[in-house]
Amino acid sequence: MRQRERLARAVGQPSEIVRGSLLQRTIRHKKGCQTCARGEGHPALVLSINYPGGRNKQISIRPEQKEQVERWLANYHQVKDQLEAICELNHALLGRQTAE
Repeated sequence: MRQRERLARAVGQPSEIVRGSLLQRTIRHKKGCQTCARGEGHPALVLSINYPGGRNKQISIRPEQKEQVERWLANYHQVKDQLEAICELNHALLGRQTAE
């Protein structure tokens, strides 16, 4: 129980989190762009978020936002890991209560 409470306090009230994947893509224009005509394209950062039912949302990220998005993604994974640990402890508690 103490371990569960300690994990719950560590989760706190996270506000700087985001779910998804940060991708680097190359955008190519079909016509009128010399850079794309040379085959180089334009680098772009995208936060890709998957939703139930196969829906996908992509948000363009400015280069100066990259570090912030990476930090928020790391925060999300940390909170998710802590919640999973709490769930495992609760499963053990439920199993113990059922056996009694």
